[in-house]
Amino acid sequence: MKITDIRIFPVDEPKLKAFVSIIFDHCFIISDIKIIEGNNGLFLSMPSKKRRDGTFKDIAHPLNSETRKMLEDAVISAYKEQERHPKTEEAPLAAGLAASAEEASPELPAAGQGGAAEPAPSSSDRLLGGTF
Repeated sequence: MKITDIRIFPVDEPKLKAFVSIIFDHCFIISDIKIIEGNNGLFLSMPSKKRRDGTFKDIAHPLNSETRKMLEDAVISAYKEQERHPKTEEAPLAAGLAASAEEASPELPAAGQGGAAEPAPSSSDRLLGGTF
């Protein structure tokens, strides 16, 4: 899987720097990722849901440290680039920035395989109930 777009929505809070959406292969999005300023610098907090017992559980997250690092590097790099060249309105990153994030992380390893994930099914597969 390739990162095909990174959308950053800055916020004006001391520790929370931005919300992020990452699009993979132009067809799958993970939203509500947070960029947080910690004691050791910026890090990503994956989207989570509050449980009945008050704890939080990630609802989407990398399955290995290699993928987590790849996501953090791409998103934090895009965030810093946007800080250097602020826009007048909050909008998705320019195609060039998304392309540079894609080049920095060409492929995500497939879960448990270390290789590239299988390509997304065609729209006809999705409409006909094909395997995802």
